[in-house]
Amino acid sequence: MSTTPGADGQAVIPRQVVNRLRRVEGQVRGITRMVEQDAYCIDVLTQVSAASRALQGVALLLLDEHMHHCLADASRAGEAIQAAKIREASEAITRLVRSS
Repeated sequence: MSTTPGADGQAVIPRQVVNRLRRVEGQVRGITRMVEQDAYCIDVLTQVSAASRALQGVALLLLDEHMHHCLADASRAGEAIQAAKIREASEAITRLVRSS
């Protein structure tokens, strides 16, 4: 993950990921409250879908970061490492696609 500092000195990508995950956490707490309050099922399902999309956004951000940094670094490290990192990224993409 990138450690490029932002204006406030914190790493940009990890901060973005943490912020997004906190929003998802809040969404999930909201869904829990909806279920506890016996909310209309379709409304709950709509919120579950939104939380799922938000998590997919986090996954895409992490994957993009991985490709820009880890795969780029691996391409300079040698053929065996490069092949392993590409295989690893490909497997991660497969998991993401299957979970959609």
